[in-house]
Amino acid sequence: MTSLELGELDHLREIERLALRVREAASDEGWLSYLDDPEGATPLQRSVNALARVLRHHHFDGDGCLEDDRPRIRLVGACVLKPGVMPAGVEETYEEVCARIGVEPRPEGWALWNTWSDGELKVTMVVTAVETTEGLFANWSRGRAVDPLTPLPSQIAVIRHGWIGPITFSPRGVSRTGLGGLPLS
Repeated sequence: MTSLELGELDHLREIERLALRVREAASDEGWLSYLDDPEGATPLQRSVNALARVLRHHHFDGDGCLEDDRPRIRLVGACVLKPGVMPAGVEETYEEVCARIGVEPRPEGWALWNTWSDGELKVTMVVTAVETTEGLFANWSRGRAVDPLTPLPSQIAVIRHGWIGPITFSPRGVSRTGLGGLPLS
């Protein structure tokens, strides 16, 4: 396999992405610690724990770091709709899209969360959590597979069958839908 010629910034992003994968693997194995290293930790475990402590995480309301009384919802992707700032490729106005999906226009806009129901049906949740969605985008753009807390019932305007787009896919959504192409490693 030929090595890609990455610029300095892309090289650093790739290192960060791989470090995040190492952290996730350690967490999945159940030995990752953000506190003092446990007695009996191997040199590799101590090194991975130190790495995990310094990795950046972009915090946002609804990321679950402060409030953890609700479960997380796994998203395949999301979209933000705001007056005057519609996603690329959307020909309709904000008001027209709101009418099509069955919600009243709001000055703050709406977020569309694309996920699966318990029965694996594709569904779109129309939620008020616009700032949470923008926080998700900041993390997803860095390859972080971050999921938000399940929205409060008062944050959910409507749930529609199927995915409403355009969709910004989450890293997990890219993987699950097979849109990721060939991995670099």
